[in-house]
Amino acid sequence: MAIKKFKLPHTFVLLFIILALIATATWLVPGGKYDTHLVNGKQLIVADSFHYVPSAPQGVVALLKAPIKGFVEAAQIIAFVLIVGGAFAVLHKTEAVDSMIKALAAAHKNSRFIQKALIPVFVTLFSIGGATFGMNEEAIPFILIFVPLALALGYDTITGVSIPFLGSQVGFSAAFLNPFNVGIAQGIAGVPVFSGWGYRLIAWTIATAITVAFLMWYAARVKKNPQLSPTYALDLEKRKEQPEGLGEFTGMTARHKLVLWMFAGSLAIMVVGVVHYGWYIDEIAALFLTMGVVIGLVGRLDSGQIVDGFIQGARDLVGTALVIALARGTMILARDAQIIDTMLHALTPLVQSSSPIFTAWKMFGIQTVINFFIHSGTGQAALTMPIMAPLADLVGVTRQTAILAFQFGELTTPMIPTSGITVGVLALARVPWITWAKWMIPLQLIYAVMALALLVPPVLMHWQ
Repeated sequence: MAIKKFKLPHTFVLLFIILALIATATWLVPGGKYDTHLVNGKQLIVADSFHYVPSAPQGVVALLKAPIKGFVEAAQIIAFVLIVGGAFAVLHKTEAVDSMIKALAAAHKNSRFIQKALIPVFVTLFSIGGATFGMNEEAIPFILIFVPLALALGYDTITGVSIPFLGSQVGFSAAFLNPFNVGIAQGIAGVPVFSGWGYRLIAWTIATAITVAFLMWYAARVKKNPQLSPTYALDLEKRKEQPEGLGEFTGMTARHKLVLWMFAGSLAIMVVGVVHYGWYIDEIAALFLTMGVVIGLVGRLDSGQIVDGFIQGARDLVGTALVIALARGTMILARDAQIIDTMLHALTPLVQSSSPIFTAWKMFGIQTVINFFIHSGTGQAALTMPIMAPLADLVGVTRQTAILAFQFGELTTPMIPTSGITVGVLALARVPWITWAKWMIPLQLIYAVMALALLVPPVLMHWQ
């Protein structure tokens, strides 16, 4: 008898199961409450003030209404996600980002510097994309460019996959200005959006540098001895095929360059607004809306194309919006039943430690496990931050540190088979998941050590 492959349910199904479990828990878990006090405009929990209160069990009607209430309560965050997604879709519609990548890819033929700098330059570019505008699925089409390019340069399929895929994923996980994980998590946690970007920039630099160094070491070994590649046999077949990717590309236009400069300028304005003027989700969303329109006009898109870009980008993120609504619904059920504080009270001994450093490490471990099941950065933020943020107050670490632990939990995304992006990339490159996973294990261990090390300074300096 054939053994069926284990397959996790869809994220929506998992979240609704969690929703149903929490509704059931409201009939079993006693109500509880912590006292709070106002500190710098933020309600913080008084650590030793937990006491039991009457609970309010939630029935079937409350369960079915929870996603609707979640959509309403998370409306600001959902609108932010849809607007930002629309703005970046307009950016992609101008083809400026694709043009820049292809221009650099084509330059390797004539530039020895580009040949030597191919891996660090491109990994860094994709990592910047992940760290700033949440480049994620957008990296998938570039597999068709970089696998043939890597093979032509004497590398292997693993190298070609890793440049766009690992670059964007490590940038996303160690992001400093990513609105889809950092921005959402900070908004939910009650932390100023994009605050603490200085240390996150350091973390991103280290994570990107580690990825570059590992890939350069691996690529050099494979180029010297191709039989060391896990995809050696596959690459022999691929080299017989006609390379795809660059097609009739003739170079970047002045229009593409201007679009990219305006995008960089928009990010600079956002940083200034956040740091000096206390911009929050509304102001940042308005900036991205303006950026999308202006970039569209500069990119010579007509009004219909700009509108279509916004609609397409928003449509692509409707699933994310629904994930946010479902995740918020779980918190609404628990809040209305008055069991959130009881859950915090029960979780505290599991996370708390004699050293706050170990506490931060435990948070990282929990987020890593959750990432296997809920690998949407936005969805995971919406699901875990309402619990992790106040839990951080109770166990002696800052909310910024808890958010960083959440980000680092996403470092396993390039390896887990439950990630649609990972499976899609490997299918496009025709690399078996088990082959990729075995190759990723050393780098995954390096990422884990890096994450544990980078969580230490925020604890020691009480990072706010």
